[in-house]
Amino acid sequence: MPVCRHLIAGFLSISAAAFAENQGGLLQRAQQGSLLPRTIITPGGVKLTPGVSGGMLHGLELGASPRSNAAAVTSSRSTSAGPSNSAFLGLSRGTLGCGARNTDGNVRVNQDCGFRPQNETSIKVNPNDFDNLIGGMNDYRTGEGFQGFAFSIDGGRSWGDGLVPFTNHRNDPQPGHTVLGGPGTFHTYEAYSDPGLAWDSQGNAFFSAVNFDRTTFASGVFVTISPQVKGAFYAAVPSTGPRFMAAEDNNPFVVHDKPFVTADFYPGSRFRDNVYVTWTVFDESCKDVNNNPAYCKSPIYFSRSSDHATTWTQPKPISGNNPALCFFGDFFGNPADLPNDCNFDQGSDPIVLPNGDLVVTFNNGNTPAGNPNAQQLAVVSHDAGDTWVGPFKVGDDVVVGEPQCADAPGECIPGADIRTNDFPRIAVNRKDGHLFVVWQDYRTGEFDIHLSASYDGGYTWREAAAPVNPDQGKDHYFPAVDTVSPYPAEEGYERHDGRKGDLVVVSYFRTGRVPGENVPLHLFTTADPGVRAENTDYAVAAGQGLATPYAARRVAPESPPPSFIGFNGDYSGVAVVGTVAHPIWSDARNQAPPALNGPDFQDEDVFTDAVSIPVDDDRGH
Repeated sequence: MPVCRHLIAGFLSISAAAFAENQGGLLQRAQQGSLLPRTIITPGGVKLTPGVSGGMLHGLELGASPRSNAAAVTSSRSTSAGPSNSAFLGLSRGTLGCGARNTDGNVRVNQDCGFRPQNETSIKVNPNDFDNLIGGMNDYRTGEGFQGFAFSIDGGRSWGDGLVPFTNHRNDPQPGHTVLGGPGTFHTYEAYSDPGLAWDSQGNAFFSAVNFDRTTFASGVFVTISPQVKGAFYAAVPSTGPRFMAAEDNNPFVVHDKPFVTADFYPGSRFRDNVYVTWTVFDESCKDVNNNPAYCKSPIYFSRSSDHATTWTQPKPISGNNPALCFFGDFFGNPADLPNDCNFDQGSDPIVLPNGDLVVTFNNGNTPAGNPNAQQLAVVSHDAGDTWVGPFKVGDDVVVGEPQCADAPGECIPGADIRTNDFPRIAVNRKDGHLFVVWQDYRTGEFDIHLSASYDGGYTWREAAAPVNPDQGKDHYFPAVDTVSPYPAEEGYERHDGRKGDLVVVSYFRTGRVPGENVPLHLFTTADPGVRAENTDYAVAAGQGLATPYAARRVAPESPPPSFIGFNGDYSGVAVVGTVAHPIWSDARNQAPPALNGPDFQDEDVFTDAVSIPVDDDRGH
């Protein structure tokens, strides 16, 4: 072990000169393309540390060069509309904004009339009003990476939208809301990513996001409220102070990334209406064997609000320690770390159980030296996040063989030429507390969706024997999950089909595979056949607990690769009401009209639909 420690510390450290050249900041190195997942050389093979999320990397790229905006996308099977006229624009008296623009049977969620992208989607149902849906997305309608919100009060048939008012806040780290702190820049943040949504029992909606600068060390996590107004608008984050700020730093050694928010909406819970947020903190405050700054860890952090997101508890790490699961927790010689800390983490997703317990799942890379793969873990809290138990293993994350792309550094989908990830997503049966986690990995020699279940509150887990998706020959990715289970406001709820047990709904993207995806160590470029040339659709699957594969149904038409080179967000969403699924996703079916066809006008829109959950005769579609 000491030999390995020196190998890794030496490989990942940066010299004092390089540190100065990069301004000493994790954000600056991410922007320059040098903060990629790090290689760990072990006696058993090569491992990768977690990397900064695609949303943050893309936001940083937008300020780095014009390369991030794609040239015009073409496809022989594209569903792009024809000439530039009012019909093409989707303008009509019966729509808000341009919501009718080329929907192909789906419902367009974003209502802007411009031709810039929206992506990285979330959706949630008001537990007191099942016709009231809210959506969240990365939104580039202004030419910058902001956060867009959407709301529906008619079950998703029509939508209003807007931009979340985060952008007035100036970096101002306050005691009790930082990890390493630093003096405030008092500059407004430049970009935002990673939308998250939640409802409480009173009909308040919450929206979370990460915010960051490209020229300073500033980053933070916001959560704001839509106060009992159906998600139709959100409170503005003040220009200074800690209000609505879960975390904020201006420090070269810290980056906040990938938050998700949840709330306790159960009327009988002892922690009713608490709001919780979890996220990743990339930490480079350690020193290597040469006393230079070195990548230490990326644990999952947690904060709680008991006053509707107005104030938040001190951020704290929760990903825990487990000698049976986690290794290399002290690999960089940081005296604050223990040998079995589970601290190479990304992609957390929190959820509240009907009894008020909290469960957080996340992706972890602290597997043994001889195991080049990662794992999905979960931690549990019985006291609203004051203390945590775990982590417990949810399932394996098989990363060996995953394709790598030049345009989308790291794990990628070659056919669409975009970054992807194996982050887990979690859902709970709102009646019995059964938990289900889905993720993608490469154990089958293609990206497929995998499932694990816990029937004891997150302590023990069992993986399904086969992928969720019934079809093969495509890459399946960015899954979302919910269950057919009652909300607290539903009285006399009964399963429509008479079946017993847990009915689980999973949605995901599908993209055609390209030749050579399983060639070891091949780096895909647009010179390779099929790269950035395969069409994508979106599917919904449903089935009984761990009885995979599920029945599945395509819910979106095929569309060309997304407008941004290398990026289509980091996730998608689905919400279930009764036996109707409301998936939400983005695609590039709408292209800019000829008069606007250029690198700054390549559209990508957000779509949804009300879908009866698939049944067995849909299997294989």
